[in-house]
This record gives sequence, structure tokens and C-alpha cells, in this order.
Amino acid sequence: MDSFTRLFPVWVLLASLLNFLFPFLLDWMTSSHISFLLSLIMLGMGITLEKEDYFRIKQMPLVVLTGVVLQYTIMPFLGFSLAQILNLPPALSFGVILVSCCPGGTASNVICYLAKADVALSVTLTTISTLLAVVLTPYLSYLLMGSRVDVNAWGLFLSTLQVIVIPVILGLFLKNYLPKTTAKILPFAPPIAVISIVLIVSSVIGKGKASFLSAGVELFTAVILLHGLGFLMGYLISVLLFKNQRVARTISIEVGMQNSGLGVVLAKLHFADPMTALPAALSSLCHSLIGSSLASVWARKKVKN
Repeated sequence: MDSFTRLFPVWVLLASLLNFLFPFLLDWMTSSHISFLLSLIMLGMGITLEKEDYFRIKQMPLVVLTGVVLQYTIMPFLGFSLAQILNLPPALSFGVILVSCCPGGTASNVICYLAKADVALSVTLTTISTLLAVVLTPYLSYLLMGSRVDVNAWGLFLSTLQVIVIPVILGLFLKNYLPKTTAKILPFAPPIAVISIVLIVSSVIGKGKASFLSAGVELFTAVILLHGLGFLMGYLISVLLFKNQRVARTISIEVGMQNSGLGVVLAKLHFADPMTALPAALSSLCHSLIGSSLASVWARKKVKN
């Protein structure tokens, strides 16, 4: 199952291409299905968390704080700036901003493992940014695009609570009170998360085929730059602050990779134009490919610290 999980970017790319060519394959998927799949991913995340993940906040408070702050400052700043500079149409502009305000993605933990980064720190950062998303994602989205569109911040808050926080808490509850059952389920959590992300992304890409073709290079440029610069800025700032390669790699990956599935769900639930979900779908594909490429390079280099 580990080898299947490690090939996550390959599955995303292949499924996206397949559904782009044959959109009818996942035509049955609705917003409810996507919300359920994302909740399933978060439930799996909850049962994989260990008590040590929380103690790490006390052990490395400045590193953890820096990672979370960079996640919620660099990415929203880049999303807003790129949407303005590239003069994206309103729906795509809102989509780019929305995904940039999402927390770190669960796939970042897999990429950190491949990149020989600090996986435990990655899990901690993903967990904290995910729990904070219930407040920060709606707030930042409203702040950055509220003046140009009627953003339902309360609706975003409730949706984030429903598909992120509640499943994670349920996963923690199951792990603490039904340890034998969760021990049997645990090995299946990563591959189920991979399959769920693949289904979410490829279904949106398939249904948005015509919109993708009409969106032009601006959308692709915006999403690639969003993640590319996120990885770069996260790495450079971390290296300057901590002089630690393993920490810098971890924060770079956490900043550069977003929970694009959440972006898709929120876009579909709260924006009438279906094009708003396209940046989030493309985001998952782009950050997976960039992250995997970085991981392959970093994996060949020895880490001194």
C-alpha cells in the first residue's frame, strides 16, 4: 500500500487526463459526493494522529508557529496578487484566492516522506493549519474578495467545520476509544485518501473541460506560480530563520501544498459559477507534480541537520 500511496501524483495525473478525455466517466459525481470524500480523507487523518504530534508544539514552538503563519500569509498574498496581475476573470480570480486561503494538504505528508524531510513536523503543521482553517479560510476569503463578491463567510465557516474539523475530531475519538478497530483500519487510510483526492480532482477537471479550454494560459500560469512561489518562499524564509535543511524542506512543502479538495468543496457549495472550482482542481494536480519533483531532487541530497 505504501508504494501505491507514494505514486499519488501519477494517479492524479493519469486520472485527470483520462477524465478530461472521457468526461462521462465521473459525470455521476455531485457536490455531495465530493464533500463526503473530503470528510473521509479528514476522518482518516484523525485516526492517524498520535499524541506526540501535539507535544511537538511544545518542543518546537517557533518552528510550528512559523510554518502555520507562512501558510496563511504567503499563499493568500500570492493568490490575491496573481489574480490581480494576470487580470483573471472574476470566477477564476475568486477560485485562485479561495484555494490560496485553504490549509496545508494531507498529501504534503507523503511528499515530505519522499523528500526526506521531517514527516512528524509535517503532520503537526497540517493538523494545526487544518483546525485553524475553520476560522482563517472563511475570514481570509472574505477579506480578500468580499468587496467584489457577496462572500457568505458564515456559510464558508459552517462548511469548513462540517467537512474538516468534525471528521478529524471523530477520527481522534475513534482512535482513543476504539483502538483495536482503528488499528485494523489504519493501513487503509492513506490509499483511501489518495483514491478520494484522485476522484475529486479528476471529476472537476472532466466536468470543467470546456471551461479549461476557454480559460487560456492565464489560469495555468496563476496556479503554477501560486504553488511554485509558495514552495520557494517557504523554503527561503525557513532556511534564513532556522539554518536547518530538514525543517526548511518541510515548511516549503507545507506552504506550497494546499488542501485543494476543500477549495473544490467550498467553491461548489458557495459560488454559482462552476468555473470557480477549476483553480482548486488544477491546484491539486500542480502542487502534486511540483512537490514530487522537489522530493525526487531532495531525496538524492544528504541532509546534514
